[in-house]
Amino acid sequence: MSASAAVEFRIDRRSGVATYLQIVQQTKQALRLGVLEPGDRLPTAREVVEATAINPNTVLKAYRELEREGLVEARRGLGTFVRRTLGTLGDTADATAADAPLRTELADWARRAREAGLEKDDVGALFTAVLDSTYKEEKER
Repeated sequence: MSASAAVEFRIDRRSGVATYLQIVQQTKQALRLGVLEPGDRLPTAREVVEATAINPNTVLKAYRELEREGLVEARRGLGTFVRRTLGTLGDTADATAADAPLRTELADWARRAREAGLEKDDVGALFTAVLDSTYKEEKER
C-alpha cells in the first residue's frame, strides 16, 4: 500500500498532550495495530494541516521524531514512508489469533459502555485510567 495510508490524526486540544506527541502516539498505535505497514506513506504535512488545522511545523516535528526513532523515513519530493512496524498486535497471523479473545472482550466492553450512555471521550478516559493504574501497580511490584 504505497499510496497515502488510511490514517487520520485526531487532535484533542484539551488533552494536555503536545500536538506533535499526539501525532507520534497515534502513528505508533497505527503501527502496533497493523493499520500502517512498511512502505505506507503517511499523510503529507499539508493533508494533516487541512484535516486538523494545526501548524505545519508541528506535523514536521512529529515526523522528525518518528524518523529519529527509525519508524519512518522522509524521501525528498515523495513524502514520509513507514520503515518498520512496532510488531505487536497486528503483524502476524499468530499475533492476531492470540489477541482475538481480548479484542472480542474489549469490543463487548466498549459496546456496553456506549449502551450505558458513556461518550467516546469518557470511555477513552476510563480505559486510560484503568490501564495506567494496572501498569503502575505492575511497575511497583
